[in-house]
Amino acid sequence: MRESLQPADINDSNADAGKARKRPRPGERRLQILQVLAEMLQNPKAERVTTAALAAKIEVSEAALYRHFASKAQMFEGLISFIEQTVFGLINQINQKEESGLAQARGILQMLLFFAEKNPGMTRVLLGDALLQEDDRLQERITQVLDRVEASLKQALRIAQTQGGNWGQLGQEEVSIRAAMLMSFVLGRWHRFARSGFKKLPTEASDVSLRLLLSE
Repeated sequence: MRESLQPADINDSNADAGKARKRPRPGERRLQILQVLAEMLQNPKAERVTTAALAAKIEVSEAALYRHFASKAQMFEGLISFIEQTVFGLINQINQKEESGLAQARGILQMLLFFAEKNPGMTRVLLGDALLQEDDRLQERITQVLDRVEASLKQALRIAQTQGGNWGQLGQEEVSIRAAMLMSFVLGRWHRFARSGFKKLPTEASDVSLRLLLSE
């Protein structure tokens, strides 16, 4: 999947203005619904997205939405699945590329900041802000995703622990504390990004910040 929810096939279907409107290919409408939902979540006013507003934006009926998703909660589950598949796919790529535990941790942190920057609407999902008035299971699901991300950071630091240097002198408890601290840094950058109306970029001065956070 792409790092941002911008399916090329959806954009291509509207490329030639003036041509007869084509019937969406199988799965295309479903992707379009998720794409438009993510775009609507980028609204800095953080208003709750309704199915009526979503349907109007896509220019279909609400009944048409429910032909692809049984509920709005299922639409948000689609966004969370996109986040999960993309983020952990990229984490696997980073871990395969980097042998150094610190390089793995740095790569994961940079990816998390960049992913949010490219997907402002997804940032609100990651923070739970967009899920406040939705089904409780969605909050639980995104919490599980973030716990898995923190576990990936912890694993990278444990690898660094086995590779000598000052990191080799750390105990398991301190490694866990440091992983939690790194996750808090990411969440803080995401919160600042959302609170600023997506103007203060999460990657701003990130190289310096990460160098300090991962210093021995």
